[in-house]
Amino acid sequence: MNEQFEIIEDQDDIPSNPTSNPRVADLINARLSRRGFFKGLMATSAVAGAYMATNGVVRAQDASTLTFKSIPQKITKTHAVADGYDANILIRYGDKVVADAPAFVPGAVDAVSQNKQFGYNNDFIAFMPLPIGSDSSDHGLLCVNHEYTNAELMWPGLKDAMGVSQEQALHEIAAHGHSVVEVKKTGGTWQVVDGSKYARRISALDTEMVITGAVAGHDRLKTSSDPTGTRVIGTLNNCAGGKTPWGTILIAEENFNGYFGGDISKTNEERNYKRLGISTDSWYSWVKYFDRFNVEKEPNEPNKFGWMVEIDPYDPTSTPKKRSALGRFKHEGATVILNKDNSVVAYSGDDQRFDYLYKFVASKKFNPNDRAANMDILEDGTLYVAKFNEDGSVNWMPLVHGDGPLTAQNDFNSQADVLIETRRAADLLGATQMDRPEDVEPNPVNGKVYVMLTNNSKRKEANIVNPRVENIHGHVLELTPPGGTGKDADHTADTFTWDIFLLGGNPANSDDKSSYHPGAESWVSCPDNMAVDHKGRLWISTDGAPKSDIPDGMHATDVSGAGRALTKFFFACPEGAEMCGPEFTPDGTTLFVAVQHPADGSTFDAPSTRWPDFADGMPPRPSVVAITKQDGGEIAS
Repeated sequence: MNEQFEIIEDQDDIPSNPTSNPRVADLINARLSRRGFFKGLMATSAVAGAYMATNGVVRAQDASTLTFKSIPQKITKTHAVADGYDANILIRYGDKVVADAPAFVPGAVDAVSQNKQFGYNNDFIAFMPLPIGSDSSDHGLLCVNHEYTNAELMWPGLKDAMGVSQEQALHEIAAHGHSVVEVKKTGGTWQVVDGSKYARRISALDTEMVITGAVAGHDRLKTSSDPTGTRVIGTLNNCAGGKTPWGTILIAEENFNGYFGGDISKTNEERNYKRLGISTDSWYSWVKYFDRFNVEKEPNEPNKFGWMVEIDPYDPTSTPKKRSALGRFKHEGATVILNKDNSVVAYSGDDQRFDYLYKFVASKKFNPNDRAANMDILEDGTLYVAKFNEDGSVNWMPLVHGDGPLTAQNDFNSQADVLIETRRAADLLGATQMDRPEDVEPNPVNGKVYVMLTNNSKRKEANIVNPRVENIHGHVLELTPPGGTGKDADHTADTFTWDIFLLGGNPANSDDKSSYHPGAESWVSCPDNMAVDHKGRLWISTDGAPKSDIPDGMHATDVSGAGRALTKFFFACPEGAEMCGPEFTPDGTTLFVAVQHPADGSTFDAPSTRWPDFADGMPPRPSVVAITKQDGGEIAS
């Protein structure tokens, strides 16, 4: 890790949940102690027994439906992909997005140009087919988040983000946000369409957004630049996201707290900001140059961040909308599924140690025949937080003003207050503390929901699931709604059941106490994002395997049958990089992935890798990679 990122991680590693609410680790321990072991891996072990060879080794090629051979988990200066596949760079930091964008100049400081070019640290990817409403898999819009910047890799002479000039700070602001580009596959190769009418850059520099829902116009959102409390310039720290059935995208505002600084005790929001981790020290220099990031000068500005943002990529003139009904916290993303009754349900994790898992159910139902009627579905609905129980059930508790403790007695005077302080409202309801819930995705094939719990280095209680003083490798939960499988599953239900899908760590290290299929070909550390392919198989990306020499990358596994939890390693990131944003085309023949912060831990002057260009003087550049099978077929089939 580079010095700046170490600082950010250290600060973000400090839990801000002051409650004694039950922790998921304690519940797992109690449940496993009572049951002896958990159902999912019992089933895996039983099925795996049928595939044991005479020497006691599981024949993975017989168990798994994934047809590729795992690649070595080895860190190198470039990426690697399974044999029989091509992994081509599609677009890189600084590449042209809008028609009049200039060419990338290494080390240049130019916010105006950057606002027209592909931003930094690409994360979430959404492929939106063209024409709209089609299932095209060779022509569409690629929508990509830009989470944060590594100043020390962007310009010479820097060690961290706090040393940048005002001009560099403006460039960083422009490098945040989102890019929309048109892409097309011709002759088997993906390319960005130059001069596309859909091309767009959304940034924190100048993109105006509106705030919708119960929070819009509230006094706690009013600032000197927006006395109405309904508008805001830009979006920050956009991590993962989601797609809607009506053809819009959702982008998350995750670690927005790190962009603000100043003495929070001088505001009326001290309790609110402390719970979100806003402190005197910002992670960026922006607070030195721009009043909006100084809470002493603009005490309400942070309340305009921490939301999910909805964007219509098919209309480059549309105004993005911050959907307050989905709550305010460190959203990793919001993945949407259409319920069997056309109800719209979105799942979201609050990516911090000891924080919570959420579900949103919209008030209005989806109209498949009227896109315009669906465009504001996410403006209103009920937000729920999860409470996990020892008997294997999950209760979804509504966060509704006036219910239970969410009243004026606890300083919740309206639903707006509940949404602005979603974390504190969830605290009072007794939600279950989680080990960094990141991506949460429903699987439309089996109807279950999978939760990536990346890690929790602050958890000190050992238990049978993670019998170490720190859960450094994380695990994956499997939630089952009632009603049946696939489209019959009822995601609006108040009660689900839960089990563990896999426990991260190195099977060769007994201290890790990891749990996979006995024939697993790879080991997972710090599961982060995920995608689901045509067959309902999970593709799990990783971020930050600690105390090891394995790269981050893309693992895949079946969710049922003989290959359940039999992980295989498909793609390896280059040195210093994280794997983000896995996204399949509708036909499953292309997998787009985002390689973030290559050469992390080094500098522009002496990068540990010059991926992907490998040219003298060219810095490492976060990039989107398009992976295709060399025979043109469906990936892993």
